[in-house]
Amino acid sequence: MPLAAISSLITLLTHFAPSTTSETFSLLSHHSSILKTSVRNPIALSAGTDLFQRYIVNTLQSATLPHPSKSHAESKEVIDGGFKRVRDELIANGKMFVERAQEARGVIARTTTAKGLVRDGGTVLTCGDSRVVSAVLNAAAEKGVRFRVVYVRDWTVGCSSRAGKEGGKEEEGQRGDGMVRQLRGKGIPVAVIGPSATAYSLGETTMVMVGAEGVLENGGIVSRMGTYQLAMLAKSVGKPVYVVAESHKFVRLYPLGQYDLPIQQTVLDFSDRADGDDDEGGGGEDDGTVDYTPPELITALVTETGVHTPSAISEELIKIWY
Repeated sequence: MPLAAISSLITLLTHFAPSTTSETFSLLSHHSSILKTSVRNPIALSAGTDLFQRYIVNTLQSATLPHPSKSHAESKEVIDGGFKRVRDELIANGKMFVERAQEARGVIARTTTAKGLVRDGGTVLTCGDSRVVSAVLNAAAEKGVRFRVVYVRDWTVGCSSRAGKEGGKEEEGQRGDGMVRQLRGKGIPVAVIGPSATAYSLGETTMVMVGAEGVLENGGIVSRMGTYQLAMLAKSVGKPVYVVAESHKFVRLYPLGQYDLPIQQTVLDFSDRADGDDDEGGGGEDDGTVDYTPPELITALVTETGVHTPSAISEELIKIWY
């Protein structure tokens, strides 16, 4: 989503040609707000829009202004022509940035493989449908690493009956099926379990690997609902938790707790009805709900810039923003 937001803003600059710095910021700010209000959870999207606007600031600040000795007409011509060149440069470099960011997933996969994060004889427990996690595990399999995977599936998504949930039957078309099929196709044994078997299965795993929708200033992450409890369980039994995410998902956000995220979501839906209906609230992987995993539950974060401890994320944000 961050890259989609950046691509949208680049397209905006291509079709609407602002002639001043003020017009540029106004245009980007207005349409960034439209993008953020169009989704239920704007955290990942905000990472892209905020990063691109910061890039615009840095580029415009380095633009050359006309010399004071020039006449008003000469100055206007220089400014107009100069700003057009700056705008063209912004668009060209912005497209290049998107291309490099799209390659980040492959860089992360190569980094984790080179560091030996996924090792022979190990068992990786994961959940959700992170494309970065999928890339990492597939890269390890292609290199010949022999490992196993435990995939935690949310049975509330795509199940045709409660019997399927309770019996542990694998349904077609559920989230994560692509990852499971790819790994099994490469000869990697994958066990698919429901959330209630997570604690039981941790004893057979060597590590937990998850993706993230947003990496926060304090080194914590925002990810699909269930990541927090998975990290808590892993911490309680001494299993390392690794987060793999691209640096364009870094967000300038510092939540004080689980309920301090700048989004509205209904997870707890209290009811006093006695008519027999037991409607569940939010919290399924496919309903867009997320939770916050604090940095003390995370062992390390792997991005295209390397392997970082949670405490080092603030320094990485400073490098990006300043």
